[in-house]
Amino acid sequence: MEALAGTIREALIVAAALCFPVLIVATIVGTAVAVLQAATQVQEQTLVLLPKMLAVAAMLALFGGLGLGLCAALFRDGVERLPVIVRAV
Repeated sequence: MEALAGTIREALIVAAALCFPVLIVATIVGTAVAVLQAATQVQEQTLVLLPKMLAVAAMLALFGGLGLGLCAALFRDGVERLPVIVRAV
C-alpha cells in the first residue's frame, strides 16, 4: 500500500507542477488586461481572451517538453512499481 500511496502522491505533485505555472501566468495576464481595461474604460469581454490564450500557448510551447518529461518519468515509475502495488493489494 505504501507504493500506491507514493505513486498517488507523485501524481498529484506532477499535476500541480504542470498546472500551477500556466494558471499563474493566465491570472497575471488577465489582471493586467483588466487593469488596462479599467484605465481606458474599454469594457470589451473578448479583449481579455486573446492575450490569455497567447500567454498560455507560449507557456505550453516553452515548458511543454519539461511537462512531458515529468509525465514520462511518472509513467516509468508507475510501471516499475506496478508489481509491488499488485502484490500489496
